[in-house]
Amino acid sequence: MKRLEGKTALITGGSTGIGLETARRFLEEGAKVAITGANAENLAAAAKDLGAQVLALRSDAGSSADRKTLADTIAAKFGKLDILFANAGVGIFGPLETFDEAEFDRQTTINVKGPLFLIKALLPHLAPKASIILNASIVAHVGMPNSAVYTTTKGAVLAMGRALAVEFAGRGIRVNTISPGPIATPIYNKLGMPADQVAQMAEAIRNSVPIKRFGEAREIAQAALFLASDESSYMTAGELVVDGGMIAA
Repeated sequence: MKRLEGKTALITGGSTGIGLETARRFLEEGAKVAITGANAENLAAAAKDLGAQVLALRSDAGSSADRKTLADTIAAKFGKLDILFANAGVGIFGPLETFDEAEFDRQTTINVKGPLFLIKALLPHLAPKASIILNASIVAHVGMPNSAVYTTTKGAVLAMGRALAVEFAGRGIRVNTISPGPIATPIYNKLGMPADQVAQMAEAIRNSVPIKRFGEAREIAQAALFLASDESSYMTAGELVVDGGMIAA
């Protein structure tokens, strides 16, 4: 029997990178899967890639109206939701003096407020023994220059996961977090930095990883699959660090 046979899953930020590969793995393991994305072109490409069995929904993780619409749509299409992978996020890097409060608010709205209030909207529709997976980052554990705003949001995600796990335990809902290390995804093309600076940053990050390579999106998808499945039934308030040893360096 496939590991997610008969289960329903929602993956936010599912049109590229980690979200897309996780959707692929969930489908391979028998789940009914919905993905979201804010970029219509990327979402259409992902839907074509994954096939007719995926439900692709345009939704902005930072929009309260979109979150409500998304929850209503999931309830209408799936009834009950077994798995939520709150993966959508944004990261802009640079020295602290280059940031203003508007950019801080933007990252906080998408990375922290987005998953927290999506979970609230979905609560009436979560199945008994549902699994919620939050995507944080290794930067919440290690000091990384030019990442103060992003790191603040991902530290909040870790804290959120622990608090919600305890709050939802009586309902049978598990909440766990994945903290990826540097992963080869399109996010590095969205940093708002010149190409040569991105290349220098990528090389510095690669050298900070003990196994000297970036991770692959599918390696994070495997961690998400474990947390989504009944194999992790005794795990809640936990964190899977998938970082090539960066946390210990």
